[in-house]
Amino acid sequence: MKHHLSRRTMLRGLGVSMALPWMESRVVWGDTQRSAPASQAPVRVAVLFSGSGFHAGHWWAKGAGREMEMGPVLEPLSAFREKLLFVGGLYNEQALKGNIHSSQTGNLLSGAPLADGGEIRSGTSFDQVLARHYGRSTKIPSLVLGCERSNPGIHKNYSMLYSSHISWSSPTAPTPLELYPSLAFDRLFKDQAERGEQSVLDAVLGEATRFRQRVSRRDQQKLDEYLNSVREVERRIEQAGKQGELQGWRPTIDKPNLPRPAEGIPKNLAEHAQLMCDILVLGFQTDTTRVATLKINNDHSYMQFPHLGVEVGHHELSHSDRGVQSPDWLKVNHFCLEQLAYIAG
Repeated sequence: MKHHLSRRTMLRGLGVSMALPWMESRVVWGDTQRSAPASQAPVRVAVLFSGSGFHAGHWWAKGAGREMEMGPVLEPLSAFREKLLFVGGLYNEQALKGNIHSSQTGNLLSGAPLADGGEIRSGTSFDQVLARHYGRSTKIPSLVLGCERSNPGIHKNYSMLYSSHISWSSPTAPTPLELYPSLAFDRLFKDQAERGEQSVLDAVLGEATRFRQRVSRRDQQKLDEYLNSVREVERRIEQAGKQGELQGWRPTIDKPNLPRPAEGIPKNLAEHAQLMCDILVLGFQTDTTRVATLKINNDHSYMQFPHLGVEVGHHELSHSDRGVQSPDWLKVNHFCLEQLAYIAG
């Protein structure tokens, strides 16, 4: 007798549940291909944000498809030009007051006016509105990731929480931001009581082996590729922890496995950002979540980019080009857009 599994097919081990990517086999979806409607991917939304802006004079696109011309800042996205759509006319003058970073970021995904005087009042961001609708059928309604911790200070009469968060669960509450890849990874795949040192794949390996025998050859290949990608993310998180970097820290039941880093900026920003991109993709690939935001850095950011050979902080750099695209500013612009290209690829 064949066992028809639900569309939310899971591999389960001790304390671990692991959603699978979309597959063609009947045993996965519980229906024949002949009688089932055409399979459609679920609605998914991801927002990537980089603070301090981009060089406006070199952020442009003309035409469409293969003939699209793009400004120098957008060069990392050139391979995807046939799939790109640039939308203009979104400037909301009524919501943008203060002419500083903090007053022009906290409402980026809501368009709501921001309260000043140190008070916190924005608007519910559209990612959270979507999460309330589409997140009801997934394990995690929304995934909110970041690479730079929040700044609780005040700048020119505006709370810097505005410049630290693009996702807002309500007008007065930014959505909690996950900075640590290990914790984001655990949230996707591990049950609350068992989060810690056990490998996700080791926990579900037996069931994965049995499941593999019941699907088509094409789905076997897809399953192998997916499990390999999960193992690779696990390996990189573990390695980062051995190096004492921010992305390797996570709490255990009694104590953290590493001292909590004092700095909010990871030692290896490139690896940290790429891990977060991988986790975002895994969340979509397994349909564990359908809504995600990734904040590379804050607006009014203190982040630096030594891996690019850039010694100036991001915020200072964004004010130093004097209308000219400096080589360092272009490197930073490219790095941020390379994360989007990495996800798209």
